[in-house]
Amino acid sequence: MFENLSERLSGVFDRLTRQGALSDSDVQTALREVRVALLEADVSLPVARDFVKAVQERAAGQAVTKSVTPGQQVIKIVHDELVHVLTGAEDPGSLKVDDPPAPILMLGLQGSGKTTTTAKLA
Repeated sequence: MFENLSERLSGVFDRLTRQGALSDSDVQTALREVRVALLEADVSLPVARDFVKAVQERAAGQAVTKSVTPGQQVIKIVHDELVHVLTGAEDPGSLKVDDPPAPILMLGLQGSGKTTTTAKLA
């Protein structure tokens, strides 16, 4: 899933960086391809739409710096928005349990420390 998404996004970004100047239609085409790549990677439709909308809003008022091309600027905006979506607003170290005991799903590869972490939580 992540390999396919990574390959698709890399293809979109390669096409963007090859062009010296970007038109609005180039950016719209690239964002459409990003949305399709997200949907093919099983990202829900509302999340994909919100992501593309947020990128469009940030790209609309963004001034391109002299040291980067417009394509690189769009790539940075997409990267920043992906980081924002994946990290979320809450502190990753906080675990809120309203009514203990709470079920917690632990998953990982063999030997990655699931049992040890579960014992520390108990």
